[in-house]
Amino acid sequence: MTKFSDLDIPEPLLNSLNANEFINPTEIQEKTIPLGLQGKDIIGSAQTGTGKTLAFLIPTIKNLLENKDSKAIIIEPTRELAQQVLDVAISLCKHGLGIRSTLLIGGESHFFQIKNLKNNTRIVIGTPGRIIDHLDRKTLDLSNCHTLILDETDRMFDMGFYIQLESIFKYLPSERQTLMFSATFPKEVEAMAAKQLKNPERVFVQPPQDPNALSKDLIQTTVNVKEEEKYDELLKQINEREGSIIVFVKTKKGVDALSRKLLRDKIRCCSIHGDLHQRTREKIIDKFRNKKSRILIGTDVIARGLDIPHVMHVINYDVPLAPEDYVHRVGRTARNGASGCAVTFLTPNDDKSWDAIQCILDPSKKSKFNGGRKRFSDRRDFNKFGNRVNKFGNKRFRSRGGFGDKRGFGGRKRSFKKDI
Repeated sequence: MTKFSDLDIPEPLLNSLNANEFINPTEIQEKTIPLGLQGKDIIGSAQTGTGKTLAFLIPTIKNLLENKDSKAIIIEPTRELAQQVLDVAISLCKHGLGIRSTLLIGGESHFFQIKNLKNNTRIVIGTPGRIIDHLDRKTLDLSNCHTLILDETDRMFDMGFYIQLESIFKYLPSERQTLMFSATFPKEVEAMAAKQLKNPERVFVQPPQDPNALSKDLIQTTVNVKEEEKYDELLKQINEREGSIIVFVKTKKGVDALSRKLLRDKIRCCSIHGDLHQRTREKIIDKFRNKKSRILIGTDVIARGLDIPHVMHVINYDVPLAPEDYVHRVGRTARNGASGCAVTFLTPNDDKSWDAIQCILDPSKKSKFNGGRKRFSDRRDFNKFGNRVNKFGNKRFRSRGGFGDKRGFGGRKRSFKKDI
């Protein structure tokens, strides 16, 4: 297909696409939508910003229009991604389609979420922790949910959502259409796909063996500094650069401390991390998106899903805890053909983590440290205290979720941190 009008979709949906000025499909949409309209299960790989949201929403909405009693659920790893999907769903469904959507994420009122669920909501979009919360409260019914979308599946595994996802699947009917999207396909994601999808079609808009390829328009540099020199170097980088800047810091405490220093030195900035209320996070992102603030300081909570075209620079004030996060951090700039720069501050203590990042960017490269690459890439197998985590839930552990599940596997209690 060369235009959305070439698709066999209901006229109200086509009119909605035209009203939103969606005329020509992107590559992921061109490859995915015809298969989705046929009701096939799909495994897709594409970077954020390539049009994945429309790729799975169009088949979903068509199915809901043709099956009045059916529902759909879309699971996202972070609140920001869930909010972006909701915005697109609302814009597509407000032109007389009569399909309501609601958002189930942490940091928002249960009361209003329950009220929306009772108001004939047919598209549920949310993060695993809050979805499980509503299932446990029996305020969410998935018995008629015949469409499941898993977005950024590898990120959900990295964040420790394996058990939550397995729990959600138990509430869904076995006869359903499942669409799974993931930037990378580690063995855990492949195992889940084999278990949950039926004869899936595979769609890739980039070579699957090169999921960490960076934009050719991205200029990467490093600066060797001592820990105590990093702030002065940041001031220098900010003063030398024009345009919007995202500065990545590895901890929430570090984000707050750095933003206070910049504000003290009369440098206007805004900051974001997982401890902020969801409405506050939305306001901060809108402020940065609308160019009311030039500098955004944040943790890896904004490393994926933040699609702001005018970001010209990424500064890694701290090296990421996992090498895969480097790719997603610097991917916030040089998007959709635009140029961008990424600079990383390296201290003497960053040798192993930087070596692990180089191994991720170039798989043919051998690590200079024995086991160094695995140490940093297997973050999902450890909790924040460095204790080994049993991913099948046989031991009590803390991970990034949003609920306390007393049922557990083997009857033991598990506790989870809130969604980041």
